Amino acid sequence: MANGSKSGKGKPTKEAKAAAKAARKQASKERRSQLWQAFQMQRKDDKLLLPLMIGTLVGVSLVMFLLGLVWGLQWFLLPIGIVFGLLGAFIIFGRRVQKSVYKKAEGQAGAAAWALDNMRGAWRVTNAVAGTTQLDAVHRVIGRPGVILVAEGAPQRVKALLAQEKKKTARLIGDTPIYDIVIGNDDGQIPLSKLQRHLTKLPRNIDTKRMDNIEGRLAAISSRGGGAALPKGPMPGGAKMKGMQRTIRRR
Repeated sequence: MANGSKSGKGKPTKEAKAAAKAARKQASKERRSQLWQAFQMQRKDDKLLLPLMIGTLVGVSLVMFLLGLVWGLQWFLLPIGIVFGLLGAFIIFGRRVQKSVYKKAEGQAGAAAWALDNMRGAWRVTNAVAGTTQLDAVHRVIGRPGVILVAEGAPQRVKALLAQEKKKTARLIGDTPIYDIVIGNDDGQIPLSKLQRHLTKLPRNIDTKRMDNIEGRLAAISSRGGGAALPKGPMPGGAKMKGMQRTIRRR
């Protein structure tokens, strides 16, 4: 009886397998639907999208076919060329969608926080460690380079906010490097679309153990300070901000 119950417990039932298969099928269907919707939206705004995708597919397929003619393998290499062409077209689609999203998000409150939250890798992001009622904010990122403070908002206000947060952070982390970044398109600023790339190019100065130690120290001041309330993602420039500002004042 013991063996029977153990094997029954370890093996999923037919109903469980069917349910898991249906869930995977539904998730795949939803992903395809989202991709198709994103493609349709991008195609309406981006007139170069289709010509670039089709050109990539045809161009790569043709190159592989011509290379195949040299060795008499054209019909073998043509399907491979089509696969690589489709992959290239999909990469172009993804990059142009990303560029379009960043362009729409630029200048909106919460855009930098949204970009930081979508970073890949071992980055410890704390949004709005300091802020103003006008939705200017400083976000803190802990990574292999050290501590990076990212400010978004009006330049004349965020500079003072950034300097204050940098001074407060330096007292707690010793000789760990601190980088400060202001999001924008003026001299000395980093455009929103290049923020993630800029962070990944910074030198690696500390290890993960040091990151854990710094995160613990800085978490204490964050919990005491409370931080500023920002929208979850970019906030349209024309949106009313009075309610958000009242929320920040209460914190």
